[in-house]
Amino acid sequence: MRRAVELAARGLGSTSPNPVVGCVITDPAGTVVGEGWHQRAGGPHAEVHALAAAGDAARGGTAYVTLEPCNHTGRTGPCAQALTAAGISRVVYAVSDPNPQASGGGATLRAAGVTVGSGLLEAEAAAGNAAWLTSVRLGRPHVTWKYAATLDGRSAAADGSSRWITSAESRADVHRLRAESDAVLVGGGTLRADDPHLAVRGVDGATQPLRIALDARAGTQPTARILDDAAPTLLVVGEDADTRHLPGVELLRMPLHDGRVGIPELLERLYARGVRALFLEGGPTLAGAFLEAGAVDRVVGYLAPALLGAGPAALADAGVENISDALRLDITEAVRVGPDLRITAVPTVHTSPKET
Repeated sequence: MRRAVELAARGLGSTSPNPVVGCVITDPAGTVVGEGWHQRAGGPHAEVHALAAAGDAARGGTAYVTLEPCNHTGRTGPCAQALTAAGISRVVYAVSDPNPQASGGGATLRAAGVTVGSGLLEAEAAAGNAAWLTSVRLGRPHVTWKYAATLDGRSAAADGSSRWITSAESRADVHRLRAESDAVLVGGGTLRADDPHLAVRGVDGATQPLRIALDARAGTQPTARILDDAAPTLLVVGEDADTRHLPGVELLRMPLHDGRVGIPELLERLYARGVRALFLEGGPTLAGAFLEAGAVDRVVGYLAPALLGAGPAALADAGVENISDALRLDITEAVRVGPDLRITAVPTVHTSPKET
């Protein structure tokens, strides 16, 4: 099953709006005879790839799958039926499918006389599929907020300069996280101050994520790097924003609340267009807005061994007025990346976006 979890991760960034899934098949003696993973939306599922690799050796064997085999016919057929037809005698899956349209594969397999087990390495498999599981359960994209800061929490120096706080190794790691996402989001302030490119570089075979800029007043200039053809781009602007200087740019017009786009509404619109994993790279103000809305599912912080003493903090107002309101996190990983420290954490109590 752990190998199946590893295989599933190969699909990150290319299967949306579908989940990432891995499958390993062993013959009756326990020898691995087939492996597969869901490679792209609309393509064969992990079980189908693994069965094709195993051939006749799958008969009487066991399939280890990270997600309950699907039970419906979409762009591909039901995997529960494919496993039964191949003569698999036992199926072990890690995570039950929360999608009512596809769940029930375990019951179908049992009805066909297949021995079924569930829950093996459930936490590991769920963590690898967090974006899809969150989107199914909450009806919005899973949001990762990434930031870079000095050890004293500064995201830039007093003069506003921020290149480069962290190392080349950390910046390369950020490209890996971008490649695992469906969309990358920044605010208008970051867009004008840094002119970010946001496309993935240095990751072989990466599917370029959608680049999104939250620019209510459409201040983006036609020469902005985000508007080149390296990756698709979406500008989120106010309903009445003048965009005549941006011909040919894809726009998402949204109502403004006190001059700002509502975070829950934005996530709803992005979900509707298939975004399941959103990578938030905006500045401290935008990050604060997402946190205040209860719409951050994972925090990835890159801490550089440096001190500035002055300059903007990594996070602005997030609606926290006293220590009891602090958003508490569970640290799930702390590793060295070059000279820096990368800390990954998730909220201890998950909340849905608040109403605006």
